[in-house]
Amino acid sequence: MAHDFSRGDVADLMEEVQSQLQSIARLQQQRTALIGKATVRGGRVTVVVNADGAVIETKFGRGVEDLEYAELARAVTQAAQEATADVRRQSEELLAPFQQERARLPKLSDLVEGMPDLSGQMPAPTHAPMSKPDSLERATAADTDSAAMTFSNVEPLDNVKSRKRGVTDSGW
Repeated sequence: MAHDFSRGDVADLMEEVQSQLQSIARLQQQRTALIGKATVRGGRVTVVVNADGAVIETKFGRGVEDLEYAELARAVTQAAQEATADVRRQSEELLAPFQQERARLPKLSDLVEGMPDLSGQMPAPTHAPMSKPDSLERATAADTDSAAMTFSNVEPLDNVKSRKRGVTDSGW
């Protein structure tokens, strides 16, 4: 349903948008200061990550020498994953009030007659798998993603190989 807005309404809406932009800038600055931290194996391995999930510090505590290399590797990986989950949770908590505030603003479809509401078509955020590079979970996720990328509004292209010789020809 479209609404008729007066100049005052539009001015108020623009003021609200400016306020939201200032809030976004402030939240981005606060988010960059966040760190996630996790300690595993009884305090023997600690990892700290920045707001983007990049490892910024790794510490080994007493008794770390008792761990075998494989155990140490698993501990570092586990601590990094837990620290990343911690900073993600902190980011979500930081942004939650802004998301609630944004939800109360009118949608474009409320303002422009005939404009569809596209918010329902927004894909849900997904997180990358936390599994090893050669794991079954990662391979399954890749298969699922490729199956999701199908398009119905395309023209088929015949796969005809060119007989022209080029720079990739083996005769070079």
